[in-house]
Amino acid sequence: MGWLSMATRKELTAAAGVRYRRSDRAKKARILDEFVDITGFHRKHAMRLLRNQEGVHPGRRARRRIYNEAEHTALVLLWEASDRICGKRLKALMPALIEAMERYGHLDLAPEIRTKLLAMSAATIDRALVRVREKLGRKRRRHAGHSLRRSIPIRTSADWNDPAPGFVEADLVAHSGPSARGSFIQTLVLTDIASGWTECAPLIVREQTLVSTVLTELRKQLPFALLGFDTDNDTVFMNETLKAYCEAANIVFTRCRPYRKNDQAFVEQKNGAVVRRMVGYRRFEGLEAAKLLAELYRSARLFVNFFQPSFKLLAKQRDGARVRKTYSAPATPHQRLSADARTPDAVRHHLQEIYTALDPVTLLRDIRDVQERLAALADIQPSAHPAAASQSIDRFLASLRTAWKDGATRPTDRPIVKAKRGRRRPDPLIRATSDLRKWFEAEPWRTGSELLSRLQVEYPGDYPNKLLRTLQRRLKSWRSEQANALLFASEKMPPGHEVTTPQ
Repeated sequence: MGWLSMATRKELTAAAGVRYRRSDRAKKARILDEFVDITGFHRKHAMRLLRNQEGVHPGRRARRRIYNEAEHTALVLLWEASDRICGKRLKALMPALIEAMERYGHLDLAPEIRTKLLAMSAATIDRALVRVREKLGRKRRRHAGHSLRRSIPIRTSADWNDPAPGFVEADLVAHSGPSARGSFIQTLVLTDIASGWTECAPLIVREQTLVSTVLTELRKQLPFALLGFDTDNDTVFMNETLKAYCEAANIVFTRCRPYRKNDQAFVEQKNGAVVRRMVGYRRFEGLEAAKLLAELYRSARLFVNFFQPSFKLLAKQRDGARVRKTYSAPATPHQRLSADARTPDAVRHHLQEIYTALDPVTLLRDIRDVQERLAALADIQPSAHPAAASQSIDRFLASLRTAWKDGATRPTDRPIVKAKRGRRRPDPLIRATSDLRKWFEAEPWRTGSELLSRLQVEYPGDYPNKLLRTLQRRLKSWRSEQANALLFASEKMPPGHEVTTPQ
């Protein structure tokens, strides 16, 4: 049964009820069967809804009112006297609070009101205070997303049990740089549990419809059918759009536990080993950056999946505080897919044809070219290594022999070149600097406060006392310059003029 909102159920009940009441016995049975299948209602309840007279809507029976205005007024007073605590805490405090307020004459309750207040549950207290809290500007908490999240089952890393190729973990990697303000590009990463096959695609904005659109394109590139989709609890995944997409495509939709990143260990490892290694930590935004990232991932997916071996955890054994882990031999995702008995022969042959036509040096050259353009686009100042035209294969191969001498070879790993920051405000001593320098050179033992006093005499009203710290820092730098000059002058003395210490 799909999830239907209350408004949709009411509209469906009204439409089916008209047909139901005008039909014969056989048609009523068919309408009732369809109505039960769509709504998930119990059959008896569905019959009562459809038999309802036109214009009369079933509703809850009115409950007898237990707490009146007197109890509500007394409850508000107790809530204010408790400094507006929540219903559960107020329920526990109420007997002692009533007794204390009555002892000092602040409260005089009738016995029946006192009995009702003490019998009031914590949930009833919160319901009775809803209107009062709303007038204070506090909005009621909405729990609409919780029901949707609870409808998606949880799967941890220990629950996979060697799944067939096609069950993937998904995550988003933010390219926000040092600040998460504004709009920036994010990368959607899919990692297959069985083989480690990884696909990446840029998202220019965080939007659930765009996620489903990009997921459709990634499914075309996967060498296997997408069977399972496991995500974290991000709202870009936890929504009706993506849930309906997975149900329509017969994809098992699961999620990890909140705040438990180890539940998605497979894709989290690829976030660092693939995306951050290829793209780095610069900020990328806009359509041009998204196009460059898409171009980078077209080459990177072939290089990573066919020429980048990785380990895979096979078992863990705990011995006290020590955990022993057993890993498989390093293998590429292509090799793991080909060795898996559940992979169809047609897929093996197709992957082998792709592998035979690939040149790893050409792929790496293309990756480096796009990385150079990405770094140049993201840097505030032009990079010290300007983006050049694509090199020939022979020249690029020759550069690999000496690339270790230059340190980091990935352009996205180079430090971001930033503009040197100057003074944040104008120099407040700019007009008197020459006079201050003359006074200092004539009498270098003078303190900052003495020079400031002389400055205030020479320039009345222009230099307040708050500039003392600035003047002291200026004197400190001048004294340092003077000491360095004396030191270097002594090193350059001619022979025979050195100062010797008597023995």
